[in-house]
Amino acid sequence: MDKLIDFNNYPVSKVLNLLLKDKTTGKNIIFATNSYSLNANQIKETDQITQILLKDGLSALIQPRFTKSEDEQSERTRNKAEVFTPSWVCNKMNNHCDVEWFGRENVFNTEKGQDWIPTTEKIQFENPKDWQKYINSKRLEITCGEAPYIVSRYDTTTGEIIPIHKRIGILDRKLRIVSENAQNEDDWLKWTYRAFQSVYGYEFQGDNLLIARINLLNTFVDYMQEHLNRIPTETEVKEVTKVIVWNLWQMDGITGTIPFMKPKPMQLDLFDFDLGAKDSGPEQIDCKIFDWTSKKSLTYKNIKRG
Repeated sequence: MDKLIDFNNYPVSKVLNLLLKDKTTGKNIIFATNSYSLNANQIKETDQITQILLKDGLSALIQPRFTKSEDEQSERTRNKAEVFTPSWVCNKMNNHCDVEWFGRENVFNTEKGQDWIPTTEKIQFENPKDWQKYINSKRLEITCGEAPYIVSRYDTTTGEIIPIHKRIGILDRKLRIVSENAQNEDDWLKWTYRAFQSVYGYEFQGDNLLIARINLLNTFVDYMQEHLNRIPTETEVKEVTKVIVWNLWQMDGITGTIPFMKPKPMQLDLFDFDLGAKDSGPEQIDCKIFDWTSKKSLTYKNIKRG
């Protein structure tokens, strides 16, 4: 079986430097896991993931969770509460969201135990422009891991490849709608970019985040091949990667900041005493995301406050 995550092939090889970027810090995303500190690697949780490390053989180790040993999976679950959801559960939950949006059941598929039967007819909307509203509706997968709720290239618990017509991710559904309604190639590209701009996710561990970003990028390639019968140009790959890197970001979900950064010092008044030892580590930075409608960056905390 071909690698599900391949750092050496197109399009990943062309934009790997971009896929590693952290838009909040301006640096690269960090490992935020001690899974790679064994043997000769000696990689710390706060180290950045770099192309040099990947070329030195680390790329063979940064692979989907299902390929890891049971011991490593258990350790990651204990240390970082990493638990991935099978696709049939993701489908059930995404279906529930679509029942709320459409006001009816079985829009994209009909559940059948731990399987599902895709609908084959064109998805119907009450009003002609509602398909565009569906594409623009914003969705967020929290602690996204490899992003199985957003895209479903494979079942994250088994590695089983899911063909396009059966994919059930949030973005998969939007891309199906685009392909059913776009009038031409330019229209397809316009609304495909909008679909990518409308889905968000954050993740603590850097290796998972990198895999999630690659999964979204490869999904772009899959749907273009399926519906335009070609692969994306390098310009198109860079355009969608720019969106992916902004919309899938690294964050400690509790603090809303980059993992392992220390809290900002409190302002002391005349009667306060600073008795703690000075921490030389970097201070917390509120994570930035991008609002593609207003075309400006803002912090995740501001979004949460409304």
